[in-house]
Amino acid sequence: MKSLELCFKGIETNLSPGQKDLLSIFIKELTAWNKHMNLTGLSSTRRIMDELVADSLMPLPYLPNTGICLDVGSGAGFPAIPLKICKPAIKFFLMEPNLKKGSFLKQIIRLCGLKQIEIIRERVEMLSQPFPFERCHMITSRAMAPLPKLVKWCAPYLAPGGLMVAFLGNRFEDILAECEPLLKEKGLFVHDSKPYILKGKELKRNLLILKKRE
Repeated sequence: MKSLELCFKGIETNLSPGQKDLLSIFIKELTAWNKHMNLTGLSSTRRIMDELVADSLMPLPYLPNTGICLDVGSGAGFPAIPLKICKPAIKFFLMEPNLKKGSFLKQIIRLCGLKQIEIIRERVEMLSQPFPFERCHMITSRAMAPLPKLVKWCAPYLAPGGLMVAFLGNRFEDILAECEPLLKEKGLFVHDSKPYILKGKELKRNLLILKKRE
């Protein structure tokens, strides 16, 4: 497999050789599974590296080193698996109702030897089981639902001072303006944001970091 170095260009982090090895295992396994089932819309290893892994690591500089993170709609593991590899002391809960995707996530957890990571086979909007935690310090979600729904469904599970990470497209300002009353209602405010463009793509993306009032 080609080096991942180009995938990390522009990401504000330094990865250890061990972390790069684990990311390589993840990408290799995802590529193999993609030949038999559609875990992602991408079949090219290079595009998985450039568009999914690089995108998933964008929030890395904003996250603390410890705490509890709920990843909603984990799918094939983006952004949760790359973030877990880079922040091993964070306890991750991956919410993914799809059985096949859940099986893939279990395989990745086993192959990479990841600890403090669990899969919850539920939809956040239809929870029927109690969480093994009261509130989480971080909530992440990539392309699971529009921002208003994400805020509505997830804000109750965020601890005071906690961060919610959303990946938005080029309508960032319009979406944020539409959500302003809802953010106020849920006790959230914009902590930070970062525009960026993924390698090989033309459309601008925006990383939105919301914070819950203490």
